[in-house]
Amino acid sequence: FRKFDSNPKFAQRFSSLSMAVNDRQIFNKTLLSEKVTQMMEWASKRSVIRMNGDKFRRFVKAPPRNYSVVIMFTALQPQRQCGVCRQADEEFQVLANSWRYSSAFTNRVFFASVDFDEGSDVFQMLNMNSAPTFLHFPSKGKPRRSDTYELQVRGFAAEQLARWVADRTDVQIRVIRPPNYAGPLLLGFLLAVIGGLAYLRRHNLEFLFNRNVWAFSALCFVLIMTSGQMWNHIRGPPYAHKNPSTGQVSYIHGSSQAQFVAETHIILLFNAAVTMGIVLLCEAATSDMDIGKRKIMCIAGIGLVMLFFSWLLSIFRAKYHGYPYSFLMS
Repeated sequence: FRKFDSNPKFAQRFSSLSMAVNDRQIFNKTLLSEKVTQMMEWASKRSVIRMNGDKFRRFVKAPPRNYSVVIMFTALQPQRQCGVCRQADEEFQVLANSWRYSSAFTNRVFFASVDFDEGSDVFQMLNMNSAPTFLHFPSKGKPRRSDTYELQVRGFAAEQLARWVADRTDVQIRVIRPPNYAGPLLLGFLLAVIGGLAYLRRHNLEFLFNRNVWAFSALCFVLIMTSGQMWNHIRGPPYAHKNPSTGQVSYIHGSSQAQFVAETHIILLFNAAVTMGIVLLCEAATSDMDIGKRKIMCIAGIGLVMLFFSWLLSIFRAKYHGYPYSFLMS
């Protein structure tokens, strides 16, 4: 080392290299500071930062970066007719607002969105052909498979997104939703109607002891629960899925681990039709009506049960691939 150190040319080169490294470090620190300052300024105005191709390449793709960015890739323009995108955007806004106005807010995580009509080049860059899609870009390294949110499995509820963000960034976000008075008002109106009817018919409350009324109410509750409405309330899945490249709309999810809201409505109607068929068969067997009407009820009941039960099996086969049984329809 002494021999090289005594060489004036080597010393000059070493000094120049050290100065270049120091200049590079200073430049990176200055650039990083500018990027963080700009991101904080944008976040102070909007919880979800809107990005185009240039902003994405500069503030997300290019180093240096010491912050994570959670981006929703969407298509909100009316001509795209993406109702799921609007629903997902509302939940994403709830999550971003909960983080932005939290006392624990820092520059560790930012939330942003890229609309297809404003950043189609970003979609092409990432080989993305569907929306909405949520991606996490870590502060160091490239996104991994787990940095892509499983929308069709988890749904897009803000609470589910918050759990995913916590898993990827260790940032805990307590979701705070704006107050919604629709539920209490509807419940109050329903109680007022029931109370008003009970008061008007206070001298004749036999309808409260009517078995048909209670049976119908119980049946409605069972149909709602068995169709998967509670799963929808917990997971918050999209109503349906529209393929942006083909425009085809899917109402039945292709996996047994998830479902669409439209799918639960279809299942509810099919179960109700099968139940109606069973009721008609029971009435045809026990009713005192003439034989002609009973035959019509019997035929209608058998038709409802066979047709809609076959459709239920078809949906089950589509979701549970390899299921070997079918009825009327393959």
